[in-house]
Amino acid sequence: MRYHFDFGWLADYYPTLVKGVLVTVELTLIGAVLGIILGIACAWARALGPVWLKPFVAIYVELIRNTPFLIQLFFIFFGLPGIGVQMNEMTAANLAMVINLGAYSCEIIRAGIQATPRGQFEAGASLAMTRFETFRHVVLVPSLQRIWPALSSQVVIVMLGSSVVSQIAAEDLTFAANFIQSRSFRAFEAYFVSTAIYLALAILLRQALAAVGVLIFPRRVRQ
Repeated sequence: MRYHFDFGWLADYYPTLVKGVLVTVELTLIGAVLGIILGIACAWARALGPVWLKPFVAIYVELIRNTPFLIQLFFIFFGLPGIGVQMNEMTAANLAMVINLGAYSCEIIRAGIQATPRGQFEAGASLAMTRFETFRHVVLVPSLQRIWPALSSQVVIVMLGSSVVSQIAAEDLTFAANFIQSRSFRAFEAYFVSTAIYLALAILLRQALAAVGVLIFPRRVRQ
């Protein structure tokens, strides 16, 4: 029997798709901003921080980078309530994305810090700057400039990975696609549309991050 494509349901479920897209964008923005801030802090701790702090940050980074994001999400949403830490699905999704991106961005940013010429650290010390002041005023921006394309790619990966938050009933784009196909019984069309939207979001996000890079690092040419 020949399959007949039907996208007529789009008019009825348009608000559901829009809500899903907005939730995905919200998760991405919060996860990207807070995750990069966390990554910068952890990168400083691993590269230039006190000796006693480095093992704790290393454990966090290795734990997150070597376990599935879905398990991390389930641990936060289903596991933490076992010790009395309650949160709703959006809070859990946001927290999981921040923690996940923080670990990956830590290693990316640390690579940029380690590529900094030793002379820049010595210049900071000659101006009586502390290690943190040298990092903030001398090292951070050039380091971010070196690794911005890699960091941008990681943000896009995290955005695409946010699709698993539908497993805890966070109403993102994947949740919307699942809801639509369960009501319309048009699985091919529902997931085809959601795939196209994810593709568009990934392209737009990559372009937006490239534009941000041009604004922050005006001397660097972006693709």
